[in-house]
Amino acid sequence: MPDALLRVEGLQAWYGESHILHGVSFEIGRGELVTLLGRNGAGKTTTLKCVMGIVGERSGSIRFDDGETVGKPSDAIARLGLAYCPEERGIFASLDVEENLLLPPQVKTGGMSLQEIYQLFPNLQERRRSQGTKLSGGEQQMLAIGRILRTGANLLLLDEPTEGLAPVIVQRIGEVIRQLKARGFTILLVEQNFHFAATVADRHYVMEDGRVVDMIAAAEVQQRLGKLQAYLGV
Repeated sequence: MPDALLRVEGLQAWYGESHILHGVSFEIGRGELVTLLGRNGAGKTTTLKCVMGIVGERSGSIRFDDGETVGKPSDAIARLGLAYCPEERGIFASLDVEENLLLPPQVKTGGMSLQEIYQLFPNLQERRRSQGTKLSGGEQQMLAIGRILRTGANLLLLDEPTEGLAPVIVQRIGEVIRQLKARGFTILLVEQNFHFAATVADRHYVMEDGRVVDMIAAAEVQQRLGKLQAYLGV
């Protein structure tokens, strides 16, 4: 892919003595929305953390905007224009909604303004003086996504944004993700809910046992549905 914003090659990762990733390779073009699919324990979240530089021991190559990031600390990687929205959301209980949104520093120009984030998530504006952890699960997920949009990052790493949410909220998160893609964000999405992922993604990489074992374009999903179901156990 000539215009790849992110190119991962031969990525290995360890947690202590446990060897988690075994030569993961994939790439994402500018403006693409790509998912990492796979069963629990396949290595999807570890892959995101490696890209963000928050796994202690890793090797291989992770090139962002054609610059190597393996070996760089996570704060330096963030300043290149990457932002990570973790599965556990990481909302600060001692801060209200607006304070949570304003907490991350702007690392590059071009981030969304507070008003633009409120337009994207009207619920957050209504609850802006509420304690962050007093929000519903769906509102907390909106807050976690909204918080990284101010930073100026152009690659968003989203880990399980729909997990545990009601169908109507999942639909809303999908609408927001499509709007972000339309605005030019590049998005790497880890998602257990394949039916949701299929509504937003350009391509799907399938992971098994710490490896990427297949790549399926959106246009191929229907004809390869049986294979996908075998991979995912659905």
